[in-house]
Amino acid sequence: MNVYELAQRRLRTVFETFDNICVSFSGGKDSGVLLHLCIDYMRRHGVKRKIGVFHLDYEIQYRQTAEFVDRMLAENADLLEVYRVCVPFKVATCASMFDRYWRPWEETKRDLWVRKMPKSCLTRADFPFYTEQMWDYEFQNRFAEWLHRRKGAERTCFLIGIRTQESFNRWRAVYSDRNNHRFRGIRWIRQWPGQSICNAYPIYDWQTTDVWTANGRFGWTYNHLYDLFYRAGVPLDSQRVASPFLSPAISTLHLYRAIDPETWGRMVGRVNGANFASLYGRTSAIGWQTIRLPEGLTWERYMHFLLTTLPERTRRNYLEKLSVSIRFWREKGGCLAEETIARLRAAGVELEVGGKSGYRTAKRPVRMEYLDDIDLPEFSKLPTYKRVCICILKNDHACKYMGFTPNKNEVLRRKKIMKKYEALL
Repeated sequence: MNVYELAQRRLRTVFETFDNICVSFSGGKDSGVLLHLCIDYMRRHGVKRKIGVFHLDYEIQYRQTAEFVDRMLAENADLLEVYRVCVPFKVATCASMFDRYWRPWEETKRDLWVRKMPKSCLTRADFPFYTEQMWDYEFQNRFAEWLHRRKGAERTCFLIGIRTQESFNRWRAVYSDRNNHRFRGIRWIRQWPGQSICNAYPIYDWQTTDVWTANGRFGWTYNHLYDLFYRAGVPLDSQRVASPFLSPAISTLHLYRAIDPETWGRMVGRVNGANFASLYGRTSAIGWQTIRLPEGLTWERYMHFLLTTLPERTRRNYLEKLSVSIRFWREKGGCLAEETIARLRAAGVELEVGGKSGYRTAKRPVRMEYLDDIDLPEFSKLPTYKRVCICILKNDHACKYMGFTPNKNEVLRRKKIMKKYEALL
């Protein structure tokens, strides 16, 4: 079977198994082709019940994306139950050293909104679980629970258009066996622990070329922003529709000025640091290209200099992350491959190699002190002060470049919020 035929078989499994189905639709090429697949499947097989479409509207996006979303929802209104969400949750930003987040559709900044709020959208008043401390990813999880209960569903499935070709994290979402939450043993359907809600990835094995082949062969409408990306010389695998202030998007932020100047003009006054990030997003000024160490400094001294330029709250955040990382590498150790361990020893690095790791991996835990810098292919996996400098320059407040995920306090805070508002559902 080719990937289109496999997708058809997977959709049959979804429609036969779940009584409540919702497609996560961002307006990008992947979620767009997934929504087309579902709509075509329903029309060809005479499926009469509607499916949900969940669209998080982040206010700031290319005009072409908003037009594509409007077009898809209007042309298929007979099959879709639309949940277009315009809520002022927190959204991470790497455009500013002062702000860790910004809020779309913030009521107090209505005069600065980049565009008008869409008609028939859902706002904060529609969601009893919403709080001002909620991040966008938290909202998505709570929305899934809210929709499942509101529909009185036996089983709910969210269809998500991720492809493993895009990143290792997406590959891991499908193939990882760490928590073994596969629904009925199906690799591409993951069940939420203890709940009747699943995430399904019907096009996980598609390539970028498959997406565009499907659009061309079946004459499907698509986001014409990609045409403009192509004309602007953006490589095929780098053409993504995402929040413009996330770290991966900073290097292409400057394209707004050429592709959608009207939106760009409003963005500059809407989010702190937008203009600076667009000017220097492709330079070493914010950690994009090769960073050069100022003469006479070590990376550790340079890190401390950079920290002195930051607001107190931001500086404290980085120092707390660094403290946790230093303690981790001293006491527990990071899992490294045998080849990496051999290279470190050849470079004269003092380290202590432990036995088998508690993680499901063949790699071994290595305890070591922070290095100033090291020229190895695995640089991004090793503890160095240069890596901390890159995080600071990127305004990477969460320190994802250093391998950080939400810490214990952040996870506990999220659980408390979910428990507190569960009764309202």
